[in-house]
Amino acid sequence: MRRDSRPYWLKRLAGWRSRRWARRWLHPQFDAIGEGCVFINPRQVEIIGPNIRIGRNVHINAEPTRPSRLCVWFAGERVGSITLGDNVLVSPAARIISSMAISIGSNAMLASDVYISDSDWHGIYDRTTEAGQAAAIDIGENVWIGFGAIVCKGVTIGANSIVGAGSVVTKDIPANVIAAGNPCRVVRELDPARGFRTRADFFADTQALAALDRLDRTIMRGNTLVGHARARWFPGRRD
Repeated sequence: MRRDSRPYWLKRLAGWRSRRWARRWLHPQFDAIGEGCVFINPRQVEIIGPNIRIGRNVHINAEPTRPSRLCVWFAGERVGSITLGDNVLVSPAARIISSMAISIGSNAMLASDVYISDSDWHGIYDRTTEAGQAAAIDIGENVWIGFGAIVCKGVTIGANSIVGAGSVVTKDIPANVIAAGNPCRVVRELDPARGFRTRADFFADTQALAALDRLDRTIMRGNTLVGHARARWFPGRRD
């Protein structure tokens, strides 16, 4: 698809239906959920277990064949927890699985296929039980975790840091750095004095948000329901 052939009103209707579906089926699965949260393809977002809390303006995205999952497991008498701060972005096929506690700070961004788990889930010799192989994960504010990265148990990632695509994080990463590799290590320091524009700034800029809606209206101007049906069932080069 080269462009969105839907009429503007149809896109708005699809968004309304997704929000309604999420409020009916997803919102009750959270112990707490802030205002302004958005679920893209909500039927492919899996929320499993108790003690899952998310802040305001959290965006959780999924694709029809690539679900995103937030899951808390029971480990004997202990129950894990997942907490996402305000404005967090979760991309398609991301998985966050907790047996102890996972905390992700405000404005953090998780790329597609990120895997975060605070447990090994099986002992080295006794592979029928978790056997205490769990430790909490703390991901700081404004952290960016790249495509396909794995964050292992007991890790702390400092504020503003970037984890490169495909990295395996087995030890703590300090604040204000870029880290990459397997095992993940610091490859560059960032200058916090330059300041960071975060997702909080984006949501606070009401003029920019209104401009995005106006851009949608402009791009979709002239789209018709008949044209959308033709593009879907008999696409041509311009579709």
